[in-house]
Amino acid sequence: MPRRVAVTGVGVVSPTGIGVEAFWEALMTARRGIGEIIAFDAHKFPCRIGAELADFSARGYVPKSYRKSVKVMARDIEIAVAAADLAFRDAGIVTRGIEEGKENVEAKRLGCNIGAGLICVDLDELGAAVNTALTDGRFDIRKWGSGGMSNLTPLWLLKYLPNMLSCHVTIIHGAEGPSNTITCCDASAHMAVGEATRMIARDAADVIVAGGAESKLNPMGLLRQGLLGRLCTEGNDRPADACRPFDAAHSGTVIGEGGGLLVLEDYDRAKQRGARIYAELIGFGAACDPAGMDITTATAGGLDLAAAKAIADAGIAPEQVDLIVAHGTAVPAEDQRECAAWQAALGSDATSKPAVSITGGTGSLYAGAGGAELATAALALHHQVIPPTVNFTAREDRCGLGMSDQPREHEINYVITGAFSIGGQSAACVLKRAEA
Repeated sequence: MPRRVAVTGVGVVSPTGIGVEAFWEALMTARRGIGEIIAFDAHKFPCRIGAELADFSARGYVPKSYRKSVKVMARDIEIAVAAADLAFRDAGIVTRGIEEGKENVEAKRLGCNIGAGLICVDLDELGAAVNTALTDGRFDIRKWGSGGMSNLTPLWLLKYLPNMLSCHVTIIHGAEGPSNTITCCDASAHMAVGEATRMIARDAADVIVAGGAESKLNPMGLLRQGLLGRLCTEGNDRPADACRPFDAAHSGTVIGEGGGLLVLEDYDRAKQRGARIYAELIGFGAACDPAGMDITTATAGGLDLAAAKAIADAGIAPEQVDLIVAHGTAVPAEDQRECAAWQAALGSDATSKPAVSITGGTGSLYAGAGGAELATAALALHHQVIPPTVNFTAREDRCGLGMSDQPREHEINYVITGAFSIGGQSAACVLKRAEA
């Protein structure tokens, strides 16, 4: 019989709050983390706003002996490393990275599964090296091979490989169990958590830290999302109000940076050690819409099928779902298709079910989005409160979900959360209220 899986730790790094307490407070007070981009000069871009992590560094979330390694971490890696540290500490799981010699989980039974994006290189660093390989102002491949490339540090590439998020986390915490990286953009974290849940269910591990992290808040990320026509270009003078998922005034997304990791644990093990259990993860489904190959046409990536699979895997009926934690990119056509997907999966009463989206406060976190959304689902179950949807004031005609701009106390037994990506992939998870 498959083992049950508990969520015992939550680690969130977001523009609205870092750590579970700060993140939950931000959700409940509808804190908004979007402002003018200061990390780089964006004044010539049509969209000049983003949700940045202010004064953030992973140095405070790694052992002293590992701090030099932060120099070879891209922003995405730093986010994942910090989220893992926060999640383990929140769960009461002592790893080698928390306190060496006092571990309370066997290394070979500790795993890691993180969703990641395609990491952008440091353009200043790369540009300086490229400038040494020019002939008459043009790039010379021979010069690059004979000397220009050597102007990059020997470990340069290791900063930008997506699997390095999981690599650093497993090295720091001494995790010798199953480890994987999933790169399916916004759907990555749900997929990572779903796969990790199945690993524990089939007794391949006892504890797995899983979720996602990413930062597209760089010139290349801003350029690409702008060329895709997905960014809000009307909110530069009012950044806090710009990102409006499912609202009648939604006009595009805003890039954020961050993510979230959950500690997933064998339910019986968690009970035996007296752990606080936020929720039980009971259902997972994934899907792919081939139409997503045309990235210029909005699609929800078959989210309706992924959600239906997750509900079936959970062994519940659609009407038993009490809350939808929606993805909500705030791109009008994407919001409309996401709503249609939830309605297809949950039936006609989907429009009256309570729902929430966090993107209005955090911006789009891409591969990190699902981690923060899963954290929201677990915390809503734990507190029996539905957070408000930031910047939601009125429904758009084709976006019929039960959003509110106020917190709502509500009996919540089952939550579904899902995400979809440019490219046509989607995934969904169902969480259950923990037993008293």
